[in-house]
Amino acid sequence: MTKKVAYGGLFLALALVASYIETLIPIHVGIPGVKIGLANGVIMVLLYMVSLRETYAVSLARIVLSGFMFGNLMMIVYSLAGGMLSLTVMALLKKCGGFSPVGVSVAGGVSHNIGQLIVAILVLETGRLVYYLPVLLISGTIAGIVIGLLTGEVIKRIPKNF
Repeated sequence: MTKKVAYGGLFLALALVASYIETLIPIHVGIPGVKIGLANGVIMVLLYMVSLRETYAVSLARIVLSGFMFGNLMMIVYSLAGGMLSLTVMALLKKCGGFSPVGVSVAGGVSHNIGQLIVAILVLETGRLVYYLPVLLISGTIAGIVIGLLTGEVIKRIPKNF
């Protein structure tokens, strides 16, 4: 039990550092919220290495803490919608089998953007935001490929019994 808590704290710290680094990387595509998803790489490693319950716990803690540290309450709302939908989709695809970490990551990146778009449509009460969908799908796919490739390499190198 102590070992699980220690690893959970370590991965939470890594995810928070990744979130912070991401705030320093300017990405200007004309649409708010487009990011690389560095913290998702940490969450994906957890998805492949520990229980789903532990992965959700670290993901939830990372979203809330990074929102308070680097953002605001609305950022937490958007991140929760995107992050929880993304993790759920990734967990389902991983469980189904037949998907590489890149495929799982792409689905996670795209579903994260869709989750945030749904919240934006509800909060701003306009369906016009759906016009952002093509750019969000493309950015989620590109980020998913990059994070999936990186995560796949990390997963290969971490001992299975850590």
